[in-house]
Amino acid sequence: MEKGSSKMIAADLALLIVAVIWGTGFIVTKNILSGVTPLYMVAFRFAVATLIMFFISFNKIKSIQLQDLKGGLIVGFMLFMGFATQTIGIQFTTAGKSAFLTGTNVVMVPFIVWFIYKKRPDIYAIIAAVLCFIGVSLLTTGEKIGSLGAGDLWALSCALFFALHIITTSIFVKKTSPALLTFLQFAFVTVFAFITALAVEGPIYTPDSNALMGVLYLGVFSTCVAFLIQTTAQKYTTATHAAIILSMESMFGTLFGIVLLSEPFTLLMGIGCGVILIAIITAETGWSFLKKDNRKVVADEIA
Repeated sequence: MEKGSSKMIAADLALLIVAVIWGTGFIVTKNILSGVTPLYMVAFRFAVATLIMFFISFNKIKSIQLQDLKGGLIVGFMLFMGFATQTIGIQFTTAGKSAFLTGTNVVMVPFIVWFIYKKRPDIYAIIAAVLCFIGVSLLTTGEKIGSLGAGDLWALSCALFFALHIITTSIFVKKTSPALLTFLQFAFVTVFAFITALAVEGPIYTPDSNALMGVLYLGVFSTCVAFLIQTTAQKYTTATHAAIILSMESMFGTLFGIVLLSEPFTLLMGIGCGVILIAIITAETGWSFLKKDNRKVVADEIA
């Protein structure tokens, strides 16, 4: 048990680093959208990441199997839809709000698992869903109660696809090596993004110098480094652990947005963020760390 526990702790710490990197990604994305269109941004950043992963996983690629391609296609499609909707949506909202709404994917995971595996979510997941709804309502209204904006709806859509990405990654990483699965999903995202960009945004063009530097940062760190760590770490931890830790990108994204972009942050929005955070912790821990039998809960998850 000690060996498994140490591996899980190391994996969880690695996922926390990913959350910090992704938090900075919201700021970079928001900054460079004036110099490149959303879908081409996704295409360029994943093209960079795919090229890097090609050299990292070259030996694995030579022995690729049909099941690897299947996993890469499914996981890659979920990843493409997540980033496409997120990048489009961030044009119409703040980086901080986009980050926190993306974090609601944690609350969605148990209900998607229910739909797929017919495993009913517990009372904590249901309470979390209610809290999440309240928190999103507060976060997206600003100073007064109102309706969801276009950017907020796009961000919630991306949360759904990122929840599906977490679940499908946990499924296929058990059948395919992390490095190969990472390469394949990046390659499929690149293909999906370029085809969609050509159809929706017109002929390909070169981003300006500022956007190009941002794309390189997103491609190398927010995409290649972060997802390689995530895919590897998910082999040694649970899907729910991954979901709650990765959702912390929302807090980092909000903090960076306030500090670096001087984005507005009202009391009502702060309360909304707090309620969402409580919802996330409730959904994924059931507040087990407050219970006496916490050690048994951890042992069951490792097993």
